[in-house]
Amino acid sequence: MKTRNLQRMLNSFLAIFLLSIYSLSAAANDLADGIAMQGRWDLTIEKDGKQLPSWLEVQHSGSHTFIGRFVYAFGSARPVAEIKFAKNHFSFSIPPQWEPGNANMDFEGEFEGDHLKGTMVYTDGKKYPFTGVKAPSLKRENAVQWGSPINLIGKSDMNEWTAIGSNQWTVINGVLTSAKSGSNLMTKMTFDDFKLHVEFRYPKGSNSGVYLRGRYEVQIVDSKGMEPWNDEFSAVYGFLPANEMVAKDPGEWQTYDITLVGRIVTVVANGKTVISLATIPGITGGAIDSKEGEPGPIMIQGDHGPIEFRNIVITPAK
Repeated sequence: MKTRNLQRMLNSFLAIFLLSIYSLSAAANDLADGIAMQGRWDLTIEKDGKQLPSWLEVQHSGSHTFIGRFVYAFGSARPVAEIKFAKNHFSFSIPPQWEPGNANMDFEGEFEGDHLKGTMVYTDGKKYPFTGVKAPSLKRENAVQWGSPINLIGKSDMNEWTAIGSNQWTVINGVLTSAKSGSNLMTKMTFDDFKLHVEFRYPKGSNSGVYLRGRYEVQIVDSKGMEPWNDEFSAVYGFLPANEMVAKDPGEWQTYDITLVGRIVTVVANGKTVISLATIPGITGGAIDSKEGEPGPIMIQGDHGPIEFRNIVITPAK
């Protein structure tokens, strides 16, 4: 009897030991999966016949926890409290940004090497597929050699531009004007690295932006007197705040001088350097696509309020 009881105890201890070993092994595999997926991912979501550019960052936090940031097709970068891993699968949730009270956006997928795929459950409860690739580093090995400046606004024409939708933009005496909210405007030419000079003017309370390569928005908004948050004047929207607020009064002409080389950006606003040699992590909301390794256009935002531009001059790299 004692022998049988002892055997049962030994069997129980062995089962617990083996279960512990299995659990530790599974946890180690999940940790390895998380480490393998660390980094930045350019996503494309298929939704209602459209390809929506999005972005995900995965970061190790603590001994077994992964957190991140996510950018949807619109809005700013949002923190991801936890990204969970299990056998090459991952999942995370974020609350809705513009529809408070709605359901979370839930993501789950699997990854292999530099590619991932999965599904998003949107706030309406519907499922949509997405794919992703590792975002390129965009590191430049050699110093940039600059080409000749190109004036992007004619005296009375918009030959360098195309409207994304019905066109409300006009050009009169070299001033490019959107008198009301409407379509965004995009250059017909695309660019890789460049220096960009932009002059603009907005009425009180208005909002616009300049998208570099069509993917990274430098915010234009009536922000005088505000703190320089990452969604205010001269910020790279949702990512990089200006180091000081230099916005002028509404109705005054203002300037941005922006240099973009790879991911490295410098923004001089109204003559002051407010962002210096900073890294843009990924695309911002409203980007034309998530193909960060490709050249892209200059896009100016016309769907948030009246705005005027003049003397838009770009100097591309050779």
